[in-house]
Amino acid sequence: MKTETEAKNVVKLGINGFGRIGKLTVWHHVGRRFFDELVVNIGRQSGTSLFDIAHYIERDSTYGSLHMFLHGCQASAVIQDIDEKDSSMRINGVKVRFLRSYRNPRDLRWKDHDVKLVVDTTGQFLDPTLSADQPGGSLRGHIEAGAEKVITSAPFKIKDKGRPMPEDAITTVMGINDNTYDPRRHRLISNASCTTTCLAHMMKPLIHAFGPKKILSASMATVHAATGTQAVLDRLPKAGATDLRKTRSIMNNIILTSTGAANTLRLVIPEMEQIGFIAESVRIPTATGSLIILVVNLQEELFGGAIRREMINGIYRQTAQDDPRGYLIFSDKQNVSADIIGLPRAAAIIEGHETHTRTADVTIDLTKVPGLDKAILGSLTESIIKIPLTQAVIYGWYDNEMGSYVNMLGDRTVSIAELFA
Repeated sequence: MKTETEAKNVVKLGINGFGRIGKLTVWHHVGRRFFDELVVNIGRQSGTSLFDIAHYIERDSTYGSLHMFLHGCQASAVIQDIDEKDSSMRINGVKVRFLRSYRNPRDLRWKDHDVKLVVDTTGQFLDPTLSADQPGGSLRGHIEAGAEKVITSAPFKIKDKGRPMPEDAITTVMGINDNTYDPRRHRLISNASCTTTCLAHMMKPLIHAFGPKKILSASMATVHAATGTQAVLDRLPKAGATDLRKTRSIMNNIILTSTGAANTLRLVIPEMEQIGFIAESVRIPTATGSLIILVVNLQEELFGGAIRREMINGIYRQTAQDDPRGYLIFSDKQNVSADIIGLPRAAAIIEGHETHTRTADVTIDLTKVPGLDKAILGSLTESIIKIPLTQAVIYGWYDNEMGSYVNMLGDRTVSIAELFA
């Protein structure tokens, strides 16, 4: 990939949606300055003028002011040339144009704006099997509107479970399987989720070190910051809602919820198909900064080095040292969630101080093992065997907004843009 100073701007970038990920995607690209122009679809009128949109861009309750985020505490304002008639402004030298009329992707006329690549951050259009004329809109609507490639900032969700993933759709995580993207074939790209991104960078070093067959099972729980889908105060559920916890105040509660990280992980690391895996999620009242607690059960070898804390930490430490893009970081410090907010391009920060292992024998009654040949059982002097297993507990931090996810989404976007002729 070209560096920011060497990159030649060959395409404009379209951004659909202007919530947390959409806004921070603008922050990323006006700082990176790979694209000459950003075209942002808000899909509706906002505030009383374009100055109110500039106010929203400039200030952020989590990351502070945009100019200070980009250039430090002595920086001046970076939003200039606000033009209501042209519906545009200049941010850090990058022209940003705003569309405020349509929500359906097929109505956005990307071709008229010379936009070939679109990042959809709405989280609303996630089924890659739906046609462009789907009532309510679809990802393929962007293609009909003139875009050539569409990246969605969330995992694909196919509503009709009997339908396969289309040939032109792919899920990638930078640093894991981004090289599987084929520009000749793929038009719809999912950048997975913030949790899957962190989890993939925690699992892949273990799979590389031990192999999938030695990892007997794994489970993870993400202690996740609040998102915009949750209620500030308790509210009445919508008609047909089945999870009543989602309507409870995130300011006052720890909320159990679900995550699709396990299913998405199999798309980016195929070896996960061989490993039994469970993923759970807990939402907590913080703005950003999340944690994955990964538990892995490994079969010990009779000969060779025992699997201990030092070995696990050594695997991650070496992987971090070998990672030229810094997607994995190994830390010996005692961190809290605020310490990792905004850390650039860190998919996962391994909290090496808290890695734990425990080895014990697991007793198995072979007579209870399904499908085991009776002749084999008859040849054994003992039907009870003991297998040494090591359980490892590994902690991985990630900034689920700017630091990890949006910065890596930016890397994915630029890597695709660079391949345009």
